[in-house]
Amino acid sequence: MLFLRKLALAGGALALCLSVLPARAEVVIPDDCKTNGFAIGCQAWSFNHFTVLEAIEKTNEVGGKIIEFYPGQRLRKDQPAVTFSHHSPDAVIEQVQEQLKKYNIRAVAYGVVGPGGKTLEDRKAEWKQIFEFGKKLGLRSITSEPHAEDMDYIESLVKEYDICLGIHDHPKRDKDPNYKFWDPNYVLSLVKGRDKRMGSCADTGHWVRSGIKPVDAMKILEGRIISSHLKDLNQFGEPHGHDVPYGQGVSDVKGILDELKRQNFNGNISIEYEYHQENPMPEIEKCIEYVRNYGHTK
Repeated sequence: MLFLRKLALAGGALALCLSVLPARAEVVIPDDCKTNGFAIGCQAWSFNHFTVLEAIEKTNEVGGKIIEFYPGQRLRKDQPAVTFSHHSPDAVIEQVQEQLKKYNIRAVAYGVVGPGGKTLEDRKAEWKQIFEFGKKLGLRSITSEPHAEDMDYIESLVKEYDICLGIHDHPKRDKDPNYKFWDPNYVLSLVKGRDKRMGSCADTGHWVRSGIKPVDAMKILEGRIISSHLKDLNQFGEPHGHDVPYGQGVSDVKGILDELKRQNFNGNISIEYEYHQENPMPEIEKCIEYVRNYGHTK
């Protein structure tokens, strides 16, 4: 009888332990992909004047260790009609994987992307395709600005594929009040009560263009920041403000990094440099140098 009681208690303790553990945890970006504690690299859009294969090479040249792809970039110079996206055949994906391996760059995210179609039923198949693409590349997250009615289905895919969703923000649109992603409170409302792998892709530059201080927005989204398109802009609240190297603008990059560190952020920082795009590398290199020196200088 005593043996059975002990066995029952042990079984109950084991069941309790299992019940508090998450069924799955998101893909973890390894430490060797980090610079000074941050997984920093490039959003391939920084190199949209170039090809995917060139974007990977250039990310390595500026000192980045991770890359976030976007849909529709040309694959390579000698095949100008071939683009890279979740519609790509395996033969194209394999070329990208070979280039990533060659330059020791980790693909971590993909976006901004979302399926077409007027209804959720029209969009489901493409959502599935996007997550399948993410699985093939070993991505941690998908970056999107999804329809609110798609969130239940997206949550099911997040759980099935163990891939995060980062909801992106573009600037506030005065002529389109229905566009709400610029507001961190709206993004929070979309993920509140949902799987912890669903949250924000914090585009700090677009918050600045919308007149929102990035650190304030990040505090609203605490615990829900999946990734970041980290930008430093030359003007605050100005729709046409442009990128400058980290620390030279008005975005308070040090405060942003401080806040990410305080929140134990473990996602990717994608430098999406949208200025001097014919040759953004010198300025991107300065951004990575800023992160490398973060916390080491007064």
